[in-house]
Amino acid sequence: MKIKITDEFTSTMQQLSAEAEKTRPENAWDDRNTSAEQHAQLLEEFRRLNGRLQNLEETVASRLEKLSSAEPIDLTAQFSKMDEHMAALRNTESVNQRLFDSLHEELIKYRDNFLHESLQKPFIRDLVILFDDLSALSSQLQAAEEASETKRGKQGQWRDNLENSIHSLTEILHRMEVNEIEPKEMVDRAFHRVVSYEPADFAEDDGRIVMRVKRGFLWRDQVLRPEEVVAKRFQ
Repeated sequence: MKIKITDEFTSTMQQLSAEAEKTRPENAWDDRNTSAEQHAQLLEEFRRLNGRLQNLEETVASRLEKLSSAEPIDLTAQFSKMDEHMAALRNTESVNQRLFDSLHEELIKYRDNFLHESLQKPFIRDLVILFDDLSALSSQLQAAEEASETKRGKQGQWRDNLENSIHSLTEILHRMEVNEIEPKEMVDRAFHRVVSYEPADFAEDDGRIVMRVKRGFLWRDQVLRPEEVVAKRFQ
């Protein structure tokens, strides 16, 4: 069956085509051209990015190759050197501390020696001489009292007063760190000076102290004056 297209249908389709041409945007072709340019720009950016990634890969590969070809680092040796440096520093600090302590001790000794030799020693020697004089006078009064047949009188009182004075003088010496040398049975050359000898009957009595003639004194464990004694000697 043959379809016949009427003139009315033809005219209707022509009108629709004309309306379609009117409603289409005038810049449709421009949009197509713009999207093509954007696509080209994106492709160019991707190409650039790809080139940068290739350069980065080449750089990383080159660095890794250099690291793999380099000699291995001996960390043990480095740590050992660090330990040696630390030990040297500790030793240096220890040496400095010992030097400081030694210098401090020397300064204290110098101060004590200066005070002792320049100030205290002359004054202490005068006090020791006064002690000797008072002790000798007390011994004389005791001998006179023992020789006298009378009762205890003024001599005994004078002797008591002297003993009190000697005791006070001894306290003054103690406050100045001066002490008497302790009595010993045998002669010690570090503390005694033998002024005379008596004959000994036995060898074991050689050097035995018979009498203390003059007291000896120490100042800070140093001999200020040796003790004068009478000792026995075996011939």
